Amino acid sequence: MSAHESTQESTREATQESAPVSTGASRASLGHWTRVVVAIDGPAGSGKSSVSRAAARALGYEFLDTGAGYRSLAWLGLERGTDLEDPEAVVGLLDGFDYAIGTDPDDVRVRVGDVDVTAAIREPRVSGAVSSIARVPQVRVHLNDLFRSLLDAPGRPGIVAEGRDITTVVAPDAPVRILLTADEMARLARRAGELDGQSDADVARQVLERDRRDSQVVDFMTAADGVLTLDSTQLTFDETIDAVVSLIRAAID
Repeated sequence: MSAHESTQESTREATQESAPVSTGASRASLGHWTRVVVAIDGPAGSGKSSVSRAAARALGYEFLDTGAGYRSLAWLGLERGTDLEDPEAVVGLLDGFDYAIGTDPDDVRVRVGDVDVTAAIREPRVSGAVSSIARVPQVRVHLNDLFRSLLDAPGRPGIVAEGRDITTVVAPDAPVRILLTADEMARLARRAGELDGQSDADVARQVLERDRRDSQVVDFMTAADGVLTLDSTQLTFDETIDAVVSLIRAAID
């Protein structure tokens, strides 16, 4: 089953369980999109993944974690013993890359072939390898095309997508685009809370190295024209969710 087919299946199940939620968005405000697309980017530790998922749940929307695509390809490369520092070898992984992800915010399952990799792609070895995957241009083009097809797939009236390139390359014309930021100390503290058992020094090294590598490919710290910026440094998790939901509702009303 393809990623697109998997998304359609999970979406059908979700809409059977709950009635569609009115988006309040006009056809003109959606542009070429068939539903409300909310794109959220931000640096490591900004909380974009957990906040995006919670916002999607609050709005009755679907949720797309684009980073899972890069992590899944990195996992596949590690399993095959591929030299991930060799761009040609990395591109070779795309041939027959059978990737599927669910978009129900309450049950995001990720598969590569017949293997459920939902937990495996969060392992430290994958986190350490994903930047090598993400900086290969052909990989970004391939996965970005996949993400666009998922964003416009039939299903719930809206979808919240988070990840690199989402506001500028994948969906630069999304009805709602948000850059979620926080200062360095707040980001390090949040990531330390997520990575229980790792030292503060290890967490800081991971976050700063991720920022450094990603900045070589995309400018994710500066909001492009039309992108709303939300600084969550002084906000609690729940306050950040409320702020994001308010921005989305204001943009589509």
